[in-house]
Amino acid sequence: MYLNEKILFLEQILSLPEDNFADSFKTDIAFYFDEDFSIENTNLSFLENFQSKTEIENWVSKLTSRFVLKFDADFESENDFIYDYLTNG
Repeated sequence: MYLNEKILFLEQILSLPEDNFADSFKTDIAFYFDEDFSIENTNLSFLENFQSKTEIENWVSKLTSRFVLKFDADFESENDFIYDYLTNG
């Protein structure tokens, strides 16, 4: 997959209707990227590490699950939480 295809796929996943509480955090993820799903958005360069749609889906799933399990709004912002996940996994 090319980077532009990965970006488009990520945008599609984040736009899907919510099925559960974890999915509600997909909006926060989209806001983290300033809802800018263009190839010029350097914050999306992490997608170069993925080879398939499944890997991108798994990344979103892990991040939204991590929100449910570990996010504490009293001590951090959603953006800081996402940034930490991107940089530290």
